[in-house]
Amino acid sequence: MNRREFIKGAIVLTVAAYVSPTIVFGAENLRWWQKKPVYQIYPKSFLDTTGSGTGDLRGVTRKLDYIKSLGVGAIWLTPFYESPMIDNGYDIANYTAIDPRFGTMADFEELVAEAKARDIKIIVDLVFNHSSDKHPWFIESKSSRDNPKADWYIWRDEKTNWRGIFGGSAWQWCEERGQYYLHTFATAQPDLNWENPAVRQALYDAANFWLDKGAGGFRIDAIVYIKKPAKFLDGTPDAPDGTCAVHNMIANTDGILDFLREFKREVFDGKDIFTVAEANSVKPEELPAWVGSRGIFNTLFEFSHVNIMFKNGDEVWHHSHPIRLSEFKKTLSDSQAATRDSWYPIYFENHDRARSVNIYFPSSADKKLAAKALATILFTLRGTPFIYQGEELGYENAAFKSIDDYDDISSRGQYNLARADGLSDKEAMRFVQKFSRDNARTPMQWDSSKNAGFTSGKPWLPVHDDFKTCNVSIEERDGDSVLNFYRRLSALRNSSDVLISGDYAELYPNNEELYIYTRTLGGKKIIVAVNFTTHDVKLPAKIFDGMKKILGNYADEKNYLRATEAVIYGN
Repeated sequence: MNRREFIKGAIVLTVAAYVSPTIVFGAENLRWWQKKPVYQIYPKSFLDTTGSGTGDLRGVTRKLDYIKSLGVGAIWLTPFYESPMIDNGYDIANYTAIDPRFGTMADFEELVAEAKARDIKIIVDLVFNHSSDKHPWFIESKSSRDNPKADWYIWRDEKTNWRGIFGGSAWQWCEERGQYYLHTFATAQPDLNWENPAVRQALYDAANFWLDKGAGGFRIDAIVYIKKPAKFLDGTPDAPDGTCAVHNMIANTDGILDFLREFKREVFDGKDIFTVAEANSVKPEELPAWVGSRGIFNTLFEFSHVNIMFKNGDEVWHHSHPIRLSEFKKTLSDSQAATRDSWYPIYFENHDRARSVNIYFPSSADKKLAAKALATILFTLRGTPFIYQGEELGYENAAFKSIDDYDDISSRGQYNLARADGLSDKEAMRFVQKFSRDNARTPMQWDSSKNAGFTSGKPWLPVHDDFKTCNVSIEERDGDSVLNFYRRLSALRNSSDVLISGDYAELYPNNEELYIYTRTLGGKKIIVAVNFTTHDVKLPAKIFDGMKKILGNYADEKNYLRATEAVIYGN
């Protein structure tokens, strides 16, 4: 990434070069997934209706009216399939069965029907790079070298020196076959062999099964890893002088698009569904082949703005560096420019990310103001906003005190990496507390009762200790709450042609305190300005002349931006 000069406190009174003409999606041409935001739910942590301590599908159905109040048009559910839960459902043991912990197929069908009655689609997660090691396919594959599914996974006599994404070797020895198998993620998540046509067809059949059940589309997990580079799978270590990250060796390998075009033909084509891929490592110049009219998916999640604290694809938490605002703004502007002929999913949080108020603002920032400031950006960039459960309440990181308190397998892997690199327990825990995926997985806080109204039993993960002051019930009644600010922003975005279809242009890109950009359509113009500091910052002269304030996270107006202030002006 090309970094801009750091200009502390300066405001460069020129318009940035980021004025990219976009294809104008008129209201008559918009697809349903462009018109409204998407709400992401981690079912295990949303609402438990049985007292088991684990959320379930009926819990989602029960809260559909609450979700509708956020103005969303779709719900993305993370995996609810049969699973040993080594990686909380992303280790799938049956692609067409619902894990009893989450309910039954009848519960899923009821959810789809009730959501449809509220004009909401249900998006399901596809995890097609790997399965669980308890999947019948893998159990058969590992049983011998000559069984019918012997080559449904990736087996080698010798291992390379790749480091898995969750730490440790990316290869695991199997006594039954006397070979190693590849696992990009956890040991219990063996990678499927996409070179085998039978594997691909079985996965396509599973995807079509859920479309037949009424799913409105898919979020596709870790799709950039499905194609493996043959030259690195011959048993020869690829980096004799040390280990290397598996991500750097296999992500977005040449030939992957051939698989994906087949995937599209077999599953997506001719259907009015929404497809969004998780595609870390896809470069901006590659986007036309991945998304849009000439691509595979409707849109894709790229990671530049959420991985900005890591360099060169090295997502090792204790290697992180401080974020400069100019870098952060550039990632967003680059993505806006790269998707000007297609579409962009805007997000700051999901089930794999720490809470955004703890990432993008100084630790001393007012977290309520920070949550509203990020929401302002979320709803005013060009694309479909994705809200992650609890984000609309302004959730903060949980920061458990001991590594033993963490359920997340990647947190334990990162902790072990840090300790192996010589960090003390306290130092290693500081990075786990900041970046752990469990920060996003603490139970949803519905009210101030025991366990925040999430369960009548023992929650599978502790409820955040701020649940008595930060929950849906309290924020419903507070007109100035983060929740009600989200509702106002969603209503504004959903009713504004400018915010949905207008061009994006960043102003003052070198400024390290303010993020300012415009959205324009015809003669209409909206300006968004956000102060990322904890002190007052002077605004460029006459920037809002002839415009009226539409919304902001402070009630009144000043001719400068106060600490963590966000404003939206329009003509």
